[in-house]
Amino acid sequence: MATNKYNRRSFLKGSASVAALMSLPVPGFSQTTLSTRVEWQVFKTTPQYASFLNAVKLMKAETDSTKPTSWTYWANVHLNYCPHMQPYFFAWHRGYLYYFEQQLRIVSGDSALTLPYWDYYTYPNMPSEFTDAASGNPLYVSGRVNTNVYAALTLAPFSSSIVNMQRGTSNSYEASFESAPHNPVHNIIGGWMADMSSPIDPIFYLHHANVDRLWDAWCLEPPTIVPAPNSSYWSGSFTYATNLTIARSRCYRPESLNYQYAKPNNVPTRLPQSAQVGRIIRVQAQLAPILTRPPIGNFPNMAARSVSNNRRSLGGVANVRLNEASVSARLTLQEASTTTFKYPHLVLDKLAVTALGRNGGYYYNIYLNLPASGDADVARASHFIGTFGAFEASGAIHHNGSTLMLPLADVLQNLGVTNLSEAVISLVRVNGPNSPKGDVLSVGEMRVERSTDGP
Repeated sequence: MATNKYNRRSFLKGSASVAALMSLPVPGFSQTTLSTRVEWQVFKTTPQYASFLNAVKLMKAETDSTKPTSWTYWANVHLNYCPHMQPYFFAWHRGYLYYFEQQLRIVSGDSALTLPYWDYYTYPNMPSEFTDAASGNPLYVSGRVNTNVYAALTLAPFSSSIVNMQRGTSNSYEASFESAPHNPVHNIIGGWMADMSSPIDPIFYLHHANVDRLWDAWCLEPPTIVPAPNSSYWSGSFTYATNLTIARSRCYRPESLNYQYAKPNNVPTRLPQSAQVGRIIRVQAQLAPILTRPPIGNFPNMAARSVSNNRRSLGGVANVRLNEASVSARLTLQEASTTTFKYPHLVLDKLAVTALGRNGGYYYNIYLNLPASGDADVARASHFIGTFGAFEASGAIHHNGSTLMLPLADVLQNLGVTNLSEAVISLVRVNGPNSPKGDVLSVGEMRVERSTDGP
């Protein structure tokens, strides 16, 4: 997986040639002619399919990655600016796809070209056009570990209990959806998709068009709560490169960017048949379901301490190495003042990805206090914290100094936990059809923190 990666400074210096994009007016709410994004199986039967192939081929042929006409340019935009595990995950990517779609139209010369989406809740196998290794196929990249995403799918974000869109609110749709299925789709496919340079793989854009579509579908289903267009939430702008920005308010609805999704557009209500046959919680190479909490490993304890002026560790464990087995860790905690340090997090610090684990093909579901006996599969929803794999580690290493912070407020509320004196954290391995055996990830310290910052 070799490409031209630029740090933000060098990338900005070479980003002056965005005039063609910036000269395209960002449409206003008053416009009525909307382009329609359709699912890949429909898209490939349209004249725009040839335009799409041609645009991808031409952009991949451009070797100057500082030009917007280069495929790598857009991977670098994502690498340097994308907000993951942060507010505006949905909205930033909506603007990103909008500008990328404009670039496809410029390069192809087809003003009717729209981004297609991959509805993996209906077609969990990657479209065959992306897996054909024939010479000259611009949609194919080597290094993918899996070409179906059965193991990544969940209906959790579409639960009736998830009504708030905004991250930081109780049971947030943005936080839930990003955790799963968004992150697991990246992890299970693997290769470029397991890295922050994931737009190198053309399937990235179909994945994120589907993410955008499902955000739109969810917003249209009452009683979902989305910040109003005049809310301060939509103040400010998103940056993608020098002189390439978009007002946040323009990312409120697809229609404000002059597109829509094919109707009907609904959130999924069931998993694909192949994903229903086996449970999603799996372990070992045979993908056998586990029925009890994973065994508790023997890890060195880490004492409670001050991490910074606004963060306090309640305690944790050190040197957690992850392989094909699921594992639990018992954390002895010393509760901090909940008046000063209100917001609880699980912190995975000093993350590292091994050469074996870097390509993905797996991930871990993280749970708090699974029952020691009984069916952990049944109990998982109320105990779920988030996901962790090569993709999350790549983002944490690139953006946050090798630290991943997962909010605990919702799961503590779901379980009725008010005092943190002990926690059992379970990391349950989920494999794609192909997955590595051996050490894949390491966590220098796994701890519970409270902070004065918001969730």
